Amino acid sequence: MATINDIAAKLGVSKSTVSKGLNNATDISEEMRKKILETAVELGYSNKRLMNREKKLCIIIENMDYNTPNQFGHDIILGFKQMAEPDGWTVDVIPIDKEFQRNIPYGVFMMQNGYLGAFILGFSLIDPWMPEFKSSKIPAVLYDNYISNNPHIASVGCDCQEGFDQIIKHLLDFGHRKIGLISGPLESYILKARYSAYINALSKYNLEINEDYIGLGYYVTDSTKEHVKRMYDLGITAIICSHDVRAISAITECRDKGLRIPEDISIVGFDDLPMTAYTDPPLTTVRQDRTALGRAGYYAMSCLQNDLPIGSVMLRAPLIVRGSTGPARKTD
Repeated sequence: MATINDIAAKLGVSKSTVSKGLNNATDISEEMRKKILETAVELGYSNKRLMNREKKLCIIIENMDYNTPNQFGHDIILGFKQMAEPDGWTVDVIPIDKEFQRNIPYGVFMMQNGYLGAFILGFSLIDPWMPEFKSSKIPAVLYDNYISNNPHIASVGCDCQEGFDQIIKHLLDFGHRKIGLISGPLESYILKARYSAYINALSKYNLEINEDYIGLGYYVTDSTKEHVKRMYDLGITAIICSHDVRAISAITECRDKGLRIPEDISIVGFDDLPMTAYTDPPLTTVRQDRTALGRAGYYAMSCLQNDLPIGSVMLRAPLIVRGSTGPARKTD
């Protein structure tokens, strides 16, 4: 474990200067404080005084709604707090964006604020902090992301492969053989994972893997407009969407094009957002238990805090069958 002496020697300053920088004293420059904190993070220093003073964790959230009940992030945060706060932790929720990340390194932010661990929600692979997790010594649990070969970082999520296996089997039972996928661009770990799970499930059940059966797009409405009718004309009888919002957009697009669901085409989502039970028809989807994900996040954090280098916690992904799937239409 690095010491104040190590930081002082690395920077060529006194121990007292390092101590002031680590403890937010007002009589050193902001530039020097920044150098001290960055060096402390680089060397893996832990401020035991802060650690002993208060048990503080943070939930860092980006690109995810969380302010009101039933929002995806709200329920994950609730589950995490339900476990952490009875254990004596103070939990702060910190909404950030990429500009925030560019202005301060992850490790410096954590040390500056005395946080002993972070639960990270809503990050993509291109977020500025993601490379830091490869070497960070500050415990972090990533939702729907995975960092290999770092014992201080864990991940939680739902088992995408199990979810897609269930979807494909369900559609096969209805006679579907040509099954498409509409997804966002593969710039996030989870969308890559769901894309791979789709390919693997088709292969498992000896179904055709065809690039024309896959539609990727940044904008939900635009991508469903582009791909739903195209896929229908190709003879695809069922479309899986990478998440429920795209699936709901696909239902709307089918209605606009005069396509009946599920008689003309079946639609499947992923996540089981509260609204999916009330679409017309109600959406067949894979359920992510959001509160359980938050609780699993704290379980993983607790393991890391106790020097148990857990890799990932994967929850079951049950298929919720509703009215948007049915027997495949006859095609030539």
